[in-house]
Amino acid sequence: MVAIARTALRVSSNSNPLKLKARSIAAASTTFNMAVRGKHTLPELPYAYDALEPSISSEIMTLHHTKHHQTYVNGLNAAEESLQKLQASGDVKGAIALQPALKFNGGGHINHSLFWKNLAPTGSQQAKFPSSGALYEQVQADFGGFENLKKEVNTKTAAVQGSGWGWLGYNKATKKLEVVTTANQDPLLSHVPIIGIDIWEHAFYLQYKNVKPDYLNAIWDVINFEEAEKRLKEAL
Repeated sequence: MVAIARTALRVSSNSNPLKLKARSIAAASTTFNMAVRGKHTLPELPYAYDALEPSISSEIMTLHHTKHHQTYVNGLNAAEESLQKLQASGDVKGAIALQPALKFNGGGHINHSLFWKNLAPTGSQQAKFPSSGALYEQVQADFGGFENLKKEVNTKTAAVQGSGWGWLGYNKATKKLEVVTTANQDPLLSHVPIIGIDIWEHAFYLQYKNVKPDYLNAIWDVINFEEAEKRLKEAL
């Protein structure tokens, strides 16, 4: 109702009644959609904060999840709320100016939500690369083996300048697994994400300092290959 009142005030007294009605309906619809959709929330981890040690410390996991990911969630909610208001008022220029915030925070939320699920507790069955099945066969076909896959992922991810992500993605056009990287918090759009590795400093610096290769070598001990295979099967 507040959105309707504000819209009505912006329209001059000699405005077309049909236009006034249309704008009021649009504003009311926007307000309703905001209420129905609700806000994005921080997903719970499927394991304890210390479950990935020694590959990733409990301190890093706690800060990464409760502080960094939460910041992206908060930023995305704020950006979407602003966008709804701009759309209700017909402010196209303002909506365009908001796109970087939506991309950064939305990408951060998407990427981290994928990241937590593609990790598994140290020593768990999930963290063991399979000796058969869809993932094993695809890796054999596209990389010639697991060690070759790790080498390519680590090399390309370590080469990311600044902050970003390293990905093992499935290319539906070529029907192959391919290693790609994205900058900052850009989500992976060209491929189906199978495994994502966060190469932002907040993901490793407290433990590995500036030695990215050590972090990249260690993270393979806690990759959730069951989740990776599940994603691959869904993409095939």
